[in-house]
Amino acid sequence: MILYTIDIETRSDKDISKCGVYAYTDTPYFDILLFAYSVDGQPVQVVDMANGEEIPENLLAALADENVIKRAFNCNFERVCLSKYLRENDPQYFQSYSISEDTVGDYLSPESWHCSMIHARTLGLPSSLAEVGKVLGIEQQKMTEGKALIKFFCTPYDTIGSVPQFHNPKDYPEKWEIFKAYNKRDVEAELEIDRKLSRFPVPDFIWQEFYLDQEINDRGILVDMQLADKAINLDAEAKSKLTAEMQMLTGVENPNSVYQLLDWLEKQGYKSDSLGKAQVQELIKTAKEPVKSVLEMRLQLSKSSVKKYQAMKIAKCEDKRVRGMFSFYGASRTGRFCSKIIQIQNLPQNHISDLSEARELVKCGSFEDVQMLYDDVPDILSQLIRTAFIPRQGMKFIVADFSAIEARVIAWLAGEEWRMKAFANGEDIYCASASKMFGVPVVKHGENGHLRQKGKVAELACGYGGSVGAMKAMGADALGLSDVELKQIVTDWREASPHITELWWAVDRAVKKAIKEKTTTETHGLKMSYEAGFLFIQLPSGRRLAYAKPRIGENQFGGESVTYMGINAQKKWDRLESYGPKFVENCTQGIARDLLMYSMQTLSHCLIAAHVHDEMIIEAPKDMSLEEVCQQMARTPKWAKGLILRADGYECEFYKKD
Repeated sequence: MILYTIDIETRSDKDISKCGVYAYTDTPYFDILLFAYSVDGQPVQVVDMANGEEIPENLLAALADENVIKRAFNCNFERVCLSKYLRENDPQYFQSYSISEDTVGDYLSPESWHCSMIHARTLGLPSSLAEVGKVLGIEQQKMTEGKALIKFFCTPYDTIGSVPQFHNPKDYPEKWEIFKAYNKRDVEAELEIDRKLSRFPVPDFIWQEFYLDQEINDRGILVDMQLADKAINLDAEAKSKLTAEMQMLTGVENPNSVYQLLDWLEKQGYKSDSLGKAQVQELIKTAKEPVKSVLEMRLQLSKSSVKKYQAMKIAKCEDKRVRGMFSFYGASRTGRFCSKIIQIQNLPQNHISDLSEARELVKCGSFEDVQMLYDDVPDILSQLIRTAFIPRQGMKFIVADFSAIEARVIAWLAGEEWRMKAFANGEDIYCASASKMFGVPVVKHGENGHLRQKGKVAELACGYGGSVGAMKAMGADALGLSDVELKQIVTDWREASPHITELWWAVDRAVKKAIKEKTTTETHGLKMSYEAGFLFIQLPSGRRLAYAKPRIGENQFGGESVTYMGINAQKKWDRLESYGPKFVENCTQGIARDLLMYSMQTLSHCLIAAHVHDEMIIEAPKDMSLEEVCQQMARTPKWAKGLILRADGYECEFYKKD
């Protein structure tokens, strides 16, 4: 099979870091400047399209030929850009695919594209070409001059009227030759990276998952721009009025300045080191006027979630759909998806009951109308963010998600029978857990119902080895219990779930043995192996989690621990530490991801518009059955025999948290 390795350089008047590649190409000022490619690993060729050179006809034909593999680092960028180019310049070579029942997609089919970035992620490696090159120690490193040259040639230096102005390559021949060398070097680096990773090829079933991800990204989701535009205007008006009122109450020139406001608070007798949400809420409890009102207004002003409306406006394409929000294998330690552009995975929840009325009021009403009914305008706008995602006219949303998916998976992995029976009987797991822990019946809103909250906090905190600190992070402070009492709850939970605690340490032992002896071990349906500098944990689905350069080290308590190279919380390549419960967390979340992926493939004939954690959002015809969607999601794959799944859902005319 012929394989093309590709890298392109492009220009646009839009900022791709803010709008994503789909909106980046959806402008008359988008163009491809350079096209570098290699055929079957042969020397790299560069097509200088900015200076009139044309892509060879055999390569143009190959772009639409599903029998020819095209490979690029973050190939979604190349595929979407080339779709736009072929559609407008060489339509005879453009062959789109259907991404909905009544709409022909405007993008090349992803089915013959391989992504070197995804390949790196499956091995727990970084997501940037430069960083992967450094980690692998390749000779053809990415040229450092590239960033400045991209800014010089690919972004406008000015705008005259409404027309963006770009530097002409002919006016800067020396810079342009360096840019061409940069383009060529990227393909050379990709070839070397692919050669180094070839020992561990991406399985075909993961490519099939990736193709479905690309289809969902290509389809996108419709945005109610009337709501978004009005929300942006109302938010600006609300914050202007709040700022003016704070200035009047405090005399501070800029009440949005943390330092100026902290200084004012100290003069009022309320010293604080921060104006974070938690600190402000704590100060409000004892504050007197006017400090209390000022702090309440500070909370309203600090709501940054309303910026998501602005992100929608920037990222929407001409048809008002936002595309490209999902990052396949974004969490490399589990393979879970991440979100980008609008960050749909961390949208504020909605709590008001009259969402429809609030939406219409915001879309049609004035600031005074909204404020009259909802005193905190920024808060209402924040709660309405989800509702800006809407189905097409004549359609509805079906929103369905797994119930307690991680709790079900870990119980199945560990063989914790009482938990699996509770799920089979449709019991509330928080009540069942509290009942098991405290030895009494616990009924939600009924007998011993006060114990349910303790069971809930314990369930959320203790499944992966968490103790008192994890309990507090999950809201245990609200229970009003001492550290000694919280510690006892942790002990009670562990004694009630002995098979889960055994799973932690069985995995810990198996991982350490695999690393120490450079061998293969197995426990609880998980297979650990050491291969060529990687620790792999094979999940029941057959997918493998990867940990680079694993070692046996010493933890802060002087005990034995496992370390490996990975991306830390600061997004840096660093040595990280792990142990049994943490590996179990990775495996549990990885299996939950595989179950979601299985359900998405089962329902791929539906128009999946988005997905959030363990939830699917389907743009459905009015007659599609919610019950049938939930039944399909509750189906288990062959590799998950004995696992009991349940999916719940609802129908809506706009996205919301039910």
